[in-house]
Amino acid sequence: MKKSATEHFTSRRGNCAQAVAMAWKDKQQPESDHHDRFSGAGRGQAPEGICGALHAACEIAGESRKDMLEEKFRQQTSGHTTCRDIRRNRIMPCADCVATAAGLLDELIKEPK
Repeated sequence: MKKSATEHFTSRRGNCAQAVAMAWKDKQQPESDHHDRFSGAGRGQAPEGICGALHAACEIAGESRKDMLEEKFRQQTSGHTTCRDIRRNRIMPCADCVATAAGLLDELIKEPK
């Protein structure tokens, strides 16, 4: 799912949140409309300024897995979850945030709740 999300993002088929949602759609739920829901969640516009890719992954994963996903994401981003902090501190480029969030989502959906 990491590769699919990254391809969606780098080919500009959506913002970072939409790229994660489209990869989810490709792999898990062809009928999903998550990608439409996240049209305004890129470029630091997700709720509370959270990384859009992380926001989409958390929403898709569901409330029961949100905290675990956020913690694993923090481990990859030196403790940061907001787009502003990740970009300002040059932790990783947006495409890597997309790959990280999609990869973590993919891992979590394989694990039992």
